[in-house]
Amino acid sequence: MAAGHSARGQAAESLAAAEMHEHAASTAREMHRRYSAAADSESRLGAALEPLQEQGYTVLSDRLWPNSNSAQVDFILVGPSGVFIVDAKTWADVTVASDRVFQGQDDVTDRFDAIASLASVTEAALAEVGVAAGEVKVLAVFTNRRGELAEINGVSLVGMDVALSRILARGERLEPAQVSAALAAVEQLFPPYVMRDIQAPSTKVAPVIPITRQEALISVAEIEQYLLAGILAKPIEEWMAFLHPDQARLVRRSFNGPSRIRGAAGTGKTVVGLHRAAYIARTHPGTVLVTTFVRTLPDVLSNMLATMAPEVSDRVEFTGVHAFALKLLKARGVRVELDARASERAFYEAWRTVGKAGALGRIDDRSDYWNEEIQSVIKGRGLTRFEQYAVLARPGRRRGLTQENRFAVWELYAAYDRELRRTGIHDFADVILLAEASLTTTPLDGYSAVIIDEAQDLSCSMIRMLHLLVGDRADGLNLIGDGQQTIYPGGYTLSEAHISIAGRGVIMTRNYRNTIEIAEFAAGLVAEDEYVDIDGESSRGDTPVEIMRHGPKPKVSRFSSRTGHDRSLVEHVRSLMAAGTRPGDIGILASTTWATSDVTNVLASAGIPSINLLKYDGRPVDAVKVGTIKRAKGLEFKHVLVARTPARLLEPQAVDVDAAAGERRTLDRRELYVAMTRARDGLWVGVA
Repeated sequence: MAAGHSARGQAAESLAAAEMHEHAASTAREMHRRYSAAADSESRLGAALEPLQEQGYTVLSDRLWPNSNSAQVDFILVGPSGVFIVDAKTWADVTVASDRVFQGQDDVTDRFDAIASLASVTEAALAEVGVAAGEVKVLAVFTNRRGELAEINGVSLVGMDVALSRILARGERLEPAQVSAALAAVEQLFPPYVMRDIQAPSTKVAPVIPITRQEALISVAEIEQYLLAGILAKPIEEWMAFLHPDQARLVRRSFNGPSRIRGAAGTGKTVVGLHRAAYIARTHPGTVLVTTFVRTLPDVLSNMLATMAPEVSDRVEFTGVHAFALKLLKARGVRVELDARASERAFYEAWRTVGKAGALGRIDDRSDYWNEEIQSVIKGRGLTRFEQYAVLARPGRRRGLTQENRFAVWELYAAYDRELRRTGIHDFADVILLAEASLTTTPLDGYSAVIIDEAQDLSCSMIRMLHLLVGDRADGLNLIGDGQQTIYPGGYTLSEAHISIAGRGVIMTRNYRNTIEIAEFAAGLVAEDEYVDIDGESSRGDTPVEIMRHGPKPKVSRFSSRTGHDRSLVEHVRSLMAAGTRPGDIGILASTTWATSDVTNVLASAGIPSINLLKYDGRPVDAVKVGTIKRAKGLEFKHVLVARTPARLLEPQAVDVDAAAGERRTLDRRELYVAMTRARDGLWVGVA
């Protein structure tokens, strides 16, 4: 054997081994590049699909094909508009011609056959649970392309910019029960993919598909626009339950104690509270209580939750604050004789004998002001001694009272209280105070959270009573509201209720509801309105940083007679319906009950169906909604007509008005502001 032969042989073997490993490493790096690009594509598409989860869709990612150990489906969506099998693509140099798909010079049409076959398999499984075959759709979403590309063998090839619109455009195809059944069937048919241990790479060379890494061709703003475009055309009830992606983060935010969410009208506080109730019900044991001062709003919210989250609707309780207190007292055997008319007679008897002829009558002979002082300031706090009232700050009450005046008020209160006790009657404030006393003595278990909508309208004693249900536990007490929309006299601060929200206050700054024109017009009413918020700070209101839409300017029509006003109101309603607005998307609001009765009669004479807000429960109706502004708090309408508006509320304030009259005017203008900001798309104000 020649010298060096063995060494040369070993060298050759080593070189061959090195080349083999270099080739394997090169192949592994290429596979890494391909899978990284695919993962990047899927990640971007997943981010685009994420907002759908707040619209009732479940997004399943990385699921195995039926009867396969390796083949994966990128995404499966199950929701109101059907079932969607979604494959993410980032192929470069793709063209479509004569119903064929080419990548460069290669015809790759057949590559869509496999995913197309999944539709029939899925349809068969869903047929077993009563879902029609046409509700399964297959999308191949090219994250580096825009627009509609092609329809190939039942597969829609689309750019990422139109993927959401393709899904949402089908509308409400499945009932909530069908969505739940379809989801269960799909989860069983497509099991989760479990990553196996990484094996040594094969030395075989896999064909390389050119892939380009690009930034996503759809922005967050575009995603939001697609979501909004789909929901704006639907009945207003669906809009009221619509959760914007930005709001979803607040819904899931955790607070380590009592919290407050505030913001100007139109920022979506009520819908955040509604979705937050569903979220807490899913993630915490116990019952979630959703309450507010307006007794009709809980029914509306309850029906909305039953539609959007039926799986937790039995764990969320909706009730007005007085209804809750009455139910509690009845269950505990506490006697309550609530009689509004009798309590009114008791007050006027006290006013006749103690107030009218004394100091209070000389200051202001209108008894309503002093009744409000007793109900909101004294009984609204549960004061029991004059010494407490003597030094009490009175947020919201602009008329200053001397110690002598306050003592006169206390005497009127004492006379009223004696008259109630003599007749064995309770008023609404007593109901709250009795419930608070009962909970203080005997706590009530079972509530995981309390969500209070329009919290600024509740009295201090109401807040204290509800706080007793959950204390300072994490995510327990959730206060939602806007001091700018306070329409009841008096006020309080959370410190009086011994509640701290330090570090747990959130301000919503984006107006999702109103157009710029409506928001600016309404804001002009309260621009100079300064008030003390429940957090104790003096404020002029929260101004939205961003308002998302434009629309027609609000119209103010002035009339010399009610007949002319009513005729124009009917004409405006008819013009809205002729333009395609559903009757149930129109709201007519007025400040008094008698005005709403007049409007109802006028509509009936014109052959226009209507429903009073007292009977409206949040389900779509084919009738114009009519009610007082107070009953409309928390509600929304596409178009609002404010009827029988007093001209004085739209005129500059007289310079010589006294403090009490100025306070009443401020409350009345805030109420008008509330009415105007219920409008999403259009606003008409009739002055008569």
